[in-house]
Amino acid sequence: MHAAAQGSTGTEVTVSQPKAQLWAGRVISGIVVVFLVFDGVTKVGKESHVLAAAAGQGYSQSLIVWIRALLLVCTLIYAIPRSSVLGAILLTGYLGGAVESNVRIHHPVFECIFPVIFGALVWAGLFLRDVGLRKMIPLRQDQLP
Repeated sequence: MHAAAQGSTGTEVTVSQPKAQLWAGRVISGIVVVFLVFDGVTKVGKESHVLAAAAGQGYSQSLIVWIRALLLVCTLIYAIPRSSVLGAILLTGYLGGAVESNVRIHHPVFECIFPVIFGALVWAGLFLRDVGLRKMIPLRQDQLP
């Protein structure tokens, strides 16, 4: 897979990306999208156990539907390749709110850090499949011990 990138002289250069890396990123991103769509749909669909859990967190039924609709919109933006970086940024904010909600009501540690882990997967999938993002956030071999 090749992607165009801006060279130091302002000319466009082609950057090669290993297929395995691209596909690993697609698989990770696909799993993230499927999970978030499932999560959003169950909450927008007003599943009784989901609404009971939301009430336990202090959210009204009408508010949880809007929050989850927002999740679906952010996930859609992430799933579209041209807007995936914006989607990752929006999902990071959304998942940060999930961390806050879990910490506020004293959920167990795993429930508090699960959104952080999921946010890392959002960015890992994008990092593996987006050459431009890897150029902005390089992992340098010479800095490793």
